[in-house]
Amino acid sequence: MVLQNARAAVQRTRILPVWARRADAATARAVNAGPSHPVADRFWSQVSGFADRGVLWWSIAGVLAATGRPRTAARGLGSLLAASALANLIAKRLFGGERPLLSDVPIARRLPKQPVSASFPSGHSASAAAFATGVAIESPRLGLVLAPAALGVAYSRLHTGAHWLSDVVGGLALGTGVAALGAAIAPPHRPSERDGSAPTGTDRRLPASPDGEGAFIVVNRSSGTSVVRADPVRVLERRLPLAELHLLADGEDPQDVVRAALARDVPPTIVGVCGGDGSVAAVAHEARTAGVPLLVVPGGTFNHFARTAGAASVDLAVDALQRGEGVRADVAELRFAGGSPITVLNTASVGIYPDFVAERERLQGRWGKWPAAVAAAVRVLRHSDPVTVVVGGRRARVWTLYVGVGGNDPGIAAPMQRRRLDGGELDVRVLHAGTRVRAVGALAFGRRTSAVLRRLRLLPERLESFTTESIDVLVRPRKGQPPGFAHDGEVSIEAPAEASARTPGPGYRTTVRVLPAALDVYRPAAGPRDRDVRAGGARSPRP
Repeated sequence: MVLQNARAAVQRTRILPVWARRADAATARAVNAGPSHPVADRFWSQVSGFADRGVLWWSIAGVLAATGRPRTAARGLGSLLAASALANLIAKRLFGGERPLLSDVPIARRLPKQPVSASFPSGHSASAAAFATGVAIESPRLGLVLAPAALGVAYSRLHTGAHWLSDVVGGLALGTGVAALGAAIAPPHRPSERDGSAPTGTDRRLPASPDGEGAFIVVNRSSGTSVVRADPVRVLERRLPLAELHLLADGEDPQDVVRAALARDVPPTIVGVCGGDGSVAAVAHEARTAGVPLLVVPGGTFNHFARTAGAASVDLAVDALQRGEGVRADVAELRFAGGSPITVLNTASVGIYPDFVAERERLQGRWGKWPAAVAAAVRVLRHSDPVTVVVGGRRARVWTLYVGVGGNDPGIAAPMQRRRLDGGELDVRVLHAGTRVRAVGALAFGRRTSAVLRRLRLLPERLESFTTESIDVLVRPRKGQPPGFAHDGEVSIEAPAEASARTPGPGYRTTVRVLPAALDVYRPAAGPRDRDVRAGGARSPRP
């Protein structure tokens, strides 16, 4: 070991210029001589430990995948794996270098277990930079959010005395470069404003309202608070001056508000909703029941149904209303035994995802949406157990059971956004129980990455998929309490309990069936507007 350390020290002296070694020494002295507090020292030690083996980044990738961004999660993790392999298997052997002397590091700051590998470059810093840059390539906004976390991990290696400044800078540069090279080899997907407007479903003329007359629009301002966007209310007020806008108050249920409006002596002829998928599904139920068309205005964080319906922006949604362009869309009906029907627009699921949503909502009030989502993902991925379900008389232990409305991409365990508005079928995905690591991987990666990893036997083959018009699921208890069943990002039931004569014991039964062409939805039609724009003709004003 002494000989190895001496060789590493000589190697570092040869490779690093004098000015870099002086900068390392000066930085180490400044960090070690800085103010020390037990809470701060413990915090940076935990940050460094949490990033060991990429646990932090895998947890964040799980959040991204669970919230409908599997492509972003896949690029982040792919960049991380490549950078980690390059740093630890190649660069450390080429460059080597001894780590800072522990005698110079305050005792309270030292890691419980000191690393013994070569110092240059910092693998933690390389992984952090690679993941954050990979995410930023797909979503610059999310990359900006993750940048402080990546820099925090890098600084933690200095604070705990695990690395020199040059190690950290080298790791950051390596990770960023690997992610950039990945972008050059596999360019990111840049969705256009009209992406997601699936050219499916039968186009249908709906009541046109150039000024919003007859429209009642519920606005949920608490949706999408983690996304930076222009205020949709200002656009709606300007372009639809005669529309009735109802801004939800705290604790107000959008479904109750719309039901009351439809019960008036002179009810609205058009119902609209500006909010996330949960709000859209609730209002869609009332619109379907009353037989009135639905205007969907994107106002949530992900807006899965709005994107599928072509309403990727507030202006596109308003364009469709003003011209009376629409489509008949399939929906699903979810019904618990003895309960009222619930309209589902995207997916219904049982397993890890409802656990994640319930935990996120519990923490969100104190921490905010994104920090709560990360903490919830860590807790769920570390502590959740498989769920026992009975489907079609077959009993199985599963990590997730997803029921999607309409066909979706093959080979993925968690389809969050439907790919078409018609088709008359449910797309069922069952991820059978296996190791927790493989389950997380299956949920985190998108279709193409999953296919490659499955061929390499790095992901489970136990992903079952089939289509049907109706599915009956019996969910058995887990740790004495049946798990929740989620739909469209909302946990609809947390602790149901009913006796089943067919399968004795506590649990609950739910049925999901597709309702073809059950909902009229405003959808901007491709064609006339695009031709006007290409010809330089007039178009609707933009803010």
